[in-house]
This record gives sequence, C-alpha cells and structure tokens, in this order.
Amino acid sequence: MGQKKIDIEQVRQVAKLSRLDLSEDEIAQFSGQLSAILEYIEKLNQLDTSKVEPLAHCLPINNCLREDVVKQSLGTEKTLANAPQSDGQFFIVPKILEEPGGL
Repeated sequence: MGQKKIDIEQVRQVAKLSRLDLSEDEIAQFSGQLSAILEYIEKLNQLDTSKVEPLAHCLPINNCLREDVVKQSLGTEKTLANAPQSDGQFFIVPKILEEPGGL
C-alpha cells in the first residue's frame, strides 16, 4: 500500500464528530481501510472517461414509465375487503404514538 491518506488523528476527529466510541484497534483498522479506499479512487481517477457517457443505470433503458392515464378507482368496499380491521370507511391501525399530555 502506498502513502497513507487518512491518519489516525483524522479517524479520531471524525469519530468524535459522529459521536462514535471507537477502540484504538478500530481506529487503526479504519485508518488503513479508508486509506485503501482513497488509493483505489485515485486509481479510478487515472482512467480516461472523456468518451464515456454518464449513466444512471447499467442497462440501456430510456423511459420505462407508462403514460399517466386516469382510471376508475377500486372504491372503498374493494379497498377494505382484505383489511384486518376497518370501520367500513377507513383502515383501523394500532395506535403507536402517545397523545400530548398523556391522553
């Protein structure tokens, strides 16, 4: 491995800012791993990508979206047909948040 890019003090500083309690072994390990990642990125930056078109997907997909067409909805009865609990108009779900003031 070449010259280190991330030293132990930098890892300590980032751990402190991130509020991570890292052991000395973890700090040393992460320093080496992060330096290796930066070295790999440096190698990638040496590649000539001037003739490579940027892409968002590895497959040649242009626009795979269907047209936005208005259709008739299912309706309340069909929508709630398989609901574990409903009141006939809405889904009933378990309460997960407390009300302000302990109500």
